[in-house]
Amino acid sequence: MKTVSVFVLALFSAAACAQAAAQVPGVRRTDLLKHDSVVSGREVVEVRVEVDAGHGVPRHTHPGDEVLYVVEGTLEYLPDGKAPVMLKAGQSVFIPAGTIHAARNPGTGAGAGIATYFVEKGKPLIMPAK
Repeated sequence: MKTVSVFVLALFSAAACAQAAAQVPGVRRTDLLKHDSVVSGREVVEVRVEVDAGHGVPRHTHPGDEVLYVVEGTLEYLPDGKAPVMLKAGQSVFIPAGTIHAARNPGTGAGAGIATYFVEKGKPLIMPAK
């Protein structure tokens, strides 16, 4: 399994982001887990993110680290200031807190991943980038 040092398909996961997620055409998320971390002031949020072919998520950041495992199709990560990264099913990536990025599905079929976030409790999971 290939690991990429910086990536995201950082999509939507906290209740505060539910409305924003619903406004992104071709992107769906299913909340799987939200639990206090053993680290004080942090929580773990896990979601399944599905992205239709030709669709994606605009530039954004997260208040903590993200780990993504691609379970289906191809997803492209577009980090600010760096080359795009193409990920296929079976590959994992790590996205450091505060990294500005976008993501899209450049394929002809469905793309999906399991995203796990280790974030500051009480902050919005996703914040649009300026």
